[in-house]
Amino acid sequence: MKTSSSRGRARGAGRVLKAGTNLTVWARDYGYALRQQAAGLLQRPDPYSYRRADSDKPVIVLLPGIYETWTFLLPLANALHEQGYDVRPVVELGYNGGTFEEMAHVVHRHIDRESIGPCVLVAHSKGGLIGKHLLARHNEARLIKGLVTLNTPFDGSPLARLMPLPAIRAFLPRSPELAALGAKRDVDKDIVSIYGRFDPHIPGGSYLQGAHNVQLSSRGHFLPLGDRRVHQAVLEGVQRLTR
Repeated sequence: MKTSSSRGRARGAGRVLKAGTNLTVWARDYGYALRQQAAGLLQRPDPYSYRRADSDKPVIVLLPGIYETWTFLLPLANALHEQGYDVRPVVELGYNGGTFEEMAHVVHRHIDRESIGPCVLVAHSKGGLIGKHLLARHNEARLIKGLVTLNTPFDGSPLARLMPLPAIRAFLPRSPELAALGAKRDVDKDIVSIYGRFDPHIPGGSYLQGAHNVQLSSRGHFLPLGDRRVHQAVLEGVQRLTR
């Protein structure tokens, strides 16, 4: 029979093991992010090569996270393209450092200029907040059928306090930008939010009330972009929104 002291030691050991695992994930996460940024600069992939003029499926519009170019989403772009989707990166977003509203205008102009018909937004992190802004304020014609997000801070992140940059502080849990987006609950039903067990950037997770939430066993903020289980979840999310 276990004593209270032995149970306490077991719980303590479990917490130490969990903390060690999360620290390892954090290190691997940043390593992955640096490799992806470098790969995008060195390879310079052609965004037009992901188009499929003969596809009868909705167009996929990719929205990267903050300080990420579209090439950061190459693993997702490849997975979607291989399944027959016409994938459209929004190159004009650059490193995506503007406000949610500014970046949503960039995407809206891109969709209009490129005459993109029925589409689904697929986004990582901040891209999901831009996507929700588009659903709420730039979708009068209902061309955007929905939004699939990965690791999006819908409720913000307390870690934003650690970096006094305007682009980062917009992620504070009570920032005006997030509050305005949070009030637009009528579009949440058109969102599929995918997230893992541990995200070092979003301690509170990415659960969004009213959306279709999918929690996987993945860990990390960037690492899941290269995970085939995540790719499958994104594909299923797109299919769910376009049935």
